[in-house]
Amino acid sequence: FLFPISSFPITLNTTTFIMGRSTTTLLFCQLLATAHSFNLGTIFKPPTFQAGAGKSNNLANEEAVLLQQISGTANGKNADIETQARVLSLVRKLETSAQPSPSLLSDPKEAKILDGDWFLQYTAPSDIENVDADEKWTATADEAKITTSKAGLQGAVSGGGIPVDASNNVAKQTFDLESQRVTNEIKTGLGLVIVGGPFRQSPNVPLRAVVGFDTAKVGPLDISFLFDIRAKIKGSYDSGWVETTYVSDSVRIGRGNKGSMFILTRDRDAVN
Repeated sequence: FLFPISSFPITLNTTTFIMGRSTTTLLFCQLLATAHSFNLGTIFKPPTFQAGAGKSNNLANEEAVLLQQISGTANGKNADIETQARVLSLVRKLETSAQPSPSLLSDPKEAKILDGDWFLQYTAPSDIENVDADEKWTATADEAKITTSKAGLQGAVSGGGIPVDASNNVAKQTFDLESQRVTNEIKTGLGLVIVGGPFRQSPNVPLRAVVGFDTAKVGPLDISFLFDIRAKIKGSYDSGWVETTYVSDSVRIGRGNKGSMFILTRDRDAVN
């Protein structure tokens, strides 16, 4: 499992002899040289997923199972406790099997995998009752002046404290790496709701993007001034954070400061 046969560059030649040594001796020397050059420390290094490097068939299959599991849940709103538990188990399997590289947000080449549009397919609490400790995810650090009280969102989204039901329409989240901004959009009965702002890498957690929302529109109504007022009261525009815990070219999993877990896809219609 740790050492696929292709990892060992050993060539067997049953007709070759060197200075009278048999092929058995030659094979032993090749094995010794290979062992000497192999870095045994990599055995114990936690697995990481290099953004943009593609994914294995196992990961692709696990993603397919996850998307099938969240289908028909209305973005998580109709997911019962048993379904939530199964989804969290599948999510943790992906998160622990292929952790994103810590330089995902700091390396422009790696960050390209985040650039562009993502569609929210499932929202649910990161922590529910009757879930094994191994399946639970805990934020490793808090950001100053950002609320971390649990919102208990299920089938809904919240941008800078503005909650919107996402069970009937698919929300779109756009990462614009050039301008270092993130924007959330969703159609509602009041019109198109847009919430966005600049993001930066957290100094505490490399995979965490801290967002300072400064734009909010509901249909033709611009209510961005609300963020200005809050920033003056709190002394910062920092409104929330999202930590990318798994990402591939087709699926992204994130955890938010309000205790929610998000599953997004590149394909808007990836989930029924």
